[in-house]
Amino acid sequence: MTTIIKARDAADFLSLVPRLLGYEPRRSVVLIPFSAGRTGGGLRVDLPHAAADTDAVASTLIGFACRVEHTDAYAVLVYDDADAVTHAELVAALEVRAQACGLRRIDALHISSGRWRSYLDPALGGTIAGDPDAGTNRPAADQGAGASLPHVDFARSERVGRALTECARALEWVLNGSRPADARIHPDALVASLALEDLPAFFESWIPSHGAVPPPGDGTDAEHVDVQDLALLIWCLARPALRDIALATWVRGVDGGDAALTAQQEWEAGVAYPDELGAWMMGEGPRPDVDRLTGALEVCRLAAASAPAAYRPGILAASAWLSWALGRSTHAARYCEQALAIDAEHGLSLIVLSMVDAGHLPDWAFRAQPG
Repeated sequence: MTTIIKARDAADFLSLVPRLLGYEPRRSVVLIPFSAGRTGGGLRVDLPHAAADTDAVASTLIGFACRVEHTDAYAVLVYDDADAVTHAELVAALEVRAQACGLRRIDALHISSGRWRSYLDPALGGTIAGDPDAGTNRPAADQGAGASLPHVDFARSERVGRALTECARALEWVLNGSRPADARIHPDALVASLALEDLPAFFESWIPSHGAVPPPGDGTDAEHVDVQDLALLIWCLARPALRDIALATWVRGVDGGDAALTAQQEWEAGVAYPDELGAWMMGEGPRPDVDRLTGALEVCRLAAASAPAAYRPGILAASAWLSWALGRSTHAARYCEQALAIDAEHGLSLIVLSMVDAGHLPDWAFRAQPG
């Protein structure tokens, strides 16, 4: 839903920004695009580390703002740790580019240690009021908070690891007819493997609305998930073809997963993979449902936290892509870096990290969300 900011002054407006963004920015420049006095979000990048980077940051932010539908004005907020007003040259560079694009500046504010000052009038400043409507739903501490994987205790991880071994043995027999030398297949693993008869339905069953995984929490969610089912999911997400079918399902529903599965099978038979089916991986196409992506991300974070290290890169890459698709590029980069620390050549992790480094965002991030 579009957020209508009704702020009596700069202090009231700034008290609403963390709820608007979903976090408290730190060492950041935030551009809030407006259309007819309304805004639906903000665009954040790290503050430039050197004066030479100022023009590039300004160009990136105004370029983003111009892609947001119907933008006609903007406010710029600089969050810094310095008590003195800093980065005035960045604010000026933003205004030069905004004027060239026909965007009107509403305000330009410097924020540090709970206080604000105006770039436009040095006499203006004060303390930022608390958001009276935030209640217990206060945003995470900063843009990096919330990227840590949930805690899974060692005993639980051990059970998942054993289940994963049994799952791999069962699937080797089911898929390749290769029965283990000791002829033993764990019955629970064999039953779990039957879910692969309908891959999109299996991946769809993990969306929280289906009751498989509770909402994100402090890691206790792991106790509510069947170990064999989680092992099977980890096994799938560690394989690029199956991981991509999972992502297609979570983005486009069971029908999208079916289409991706068919395309994958045809590609293996020598048929070109349809461009339109892969376009969403680059952020093109209709805006995915945010709740579905958020639920899928929590599932992947739980799977990554529960999996042995050798299985983690693919799951972390899926977490990175889902974070990027949700506009959480800072989180996406962290998951990519964790994956690449295990496998320096991991394909999807390198792709997502390159998109983040290039400042590439999904096209749907610039379109208004229905509702």
